[in-house]
Amino acid sequence: MARLDFSDVMRLSSGAMRGHPLRSVLSMLGIAIGVAAVIMLTSLGEGVRRHMDTEFSEFGTNILQIHPGKTETSGMHGGVFGGTTRKLTIEDAEALGRIPILDKVIPLAIGQARVEGGGRGRSVVVYGTTSDFPEVLKASIGQGQFLAPGDPRRSSSVAVLGPKLKRELFGDANALGQFVRIAGARLRVIGVMQPKGQILGMDMDDSAYIRVATAMRLFNLEEVQEIDVLFAHEGLTEAATQAIRRVLIDRHRGEEDFTIVSQSEMLKVFGRVMDVLTLGVAVIASISLLVGSIGIFTMMWISVGERVSEIGLLRALGATEQQVQNLFLAEAILLTVLGGLAGLAFGFFAIFALRLFFPSFRAWAPVEYVVAALVLSIAVGLISGVGPARRAADLAPVDALRTE
Repeated sequence: MARLDFSDVMRLSSGAMRGHPLRSVLSMLGIAIGVAAVIMLTSLGEGVRRHMDTEFSEFGTNILQIHPGKTETSGMHGGVFGGTTRKLTIEDAEALGRIPILDKVIPLAIGQARVEGGGRGRSVVVYGTTSDFPEVLKASIGQGQFLAPGDPRRSSSVAVLGPKLKRELFGDANALGQFVRIAGARLRVIGVMQPKGQILGMDMDDSAYIRVATAMRLFNLEEVQEIDVLFAHEGLTEAATQAIRRVLIDRHRGEEDFTIVSQSEMLKVFGRVMDVLTLGVAVIASISLLVGSIGIFTMMWISVGERVSEIGLLRALGATEQQVQNLFLAEAILLTVLGGLAGLAFGFFAIFALRLFFPSFRAWAPVEYVVAALVLSIAVGLISGVGPARRAADLAPVDALRTE
């Protein structure tokens, strides 16, 4: 009696695939596209997550941002989604600066203005702040000095330029001591920042920095738009938040008309959003595996019809129904495994090419999705091969041989 061991099954299955190479390749193509889509889309999602983690780490997770207006659910400050907007003042920032748990507190008045100097001009974001800005935002001075300490309510006629803004206005010439006009006001350049690049869409290098009172006067502001606070480490986030809330509620006549946003909480929220999005795109990409399974099923069904005489010969030589079924199941699984490996190779190649052209975008496929894609491709092959394999196993040996 003929027995089909594992090597016989693999030899017969691979031989059948080699006998119809184009059909086999087309069958594997659907699976390959599905697996590649899963790898590429989840890798892009992971790349976005890593990029945002890097962006937030530029500021650190031991920073709290306070915005005017109370927002209950969105996590955005009032005025964006209709929170009740109230004022934050320099005096609020000074009161927070007296909280022992907080290391640094900076009020921010931000506006868009034209900066002119060296016979040139450009419109940039202007930050009105205090001397503690570099420490809180992890920035460094490249040339000269930053804004001097002093009463934040007092204006001064000095400015610090971002490196890109300095280069656009003065080229390679020394900008220290030169005068610029910001929103029409004549200010003397006392420093140039170190390059920091773009953070959360803000180009810190193409900006100007002036005293907060000067910015409020130039932009006709009665309040600051934001107060940033720095504390020792992320473990103090809750304690710092509660201390800030108590002080500001007391100053605002018992009303919590402000929103406190922590960098660590924003990272957690973003991480949860990315988890859902990554899972969603993986499910969408997996639909193409369903399409591929239909191709495998169709090809295997046709293959059974073409190999009836072969099946009859195997049965006549003593092969059992189970062995014949395993033969066609193995062929279906082999097709999907090869297609899955091809999809993995193409997906990883595409991600490698993306990282080659965009080194700062650290896209990489999550291991769990790689394993899930392979397992799913094998499961698809098993499921799509069951029907044709069962059809082959049910053929009566005499009827199958009669077709010869």
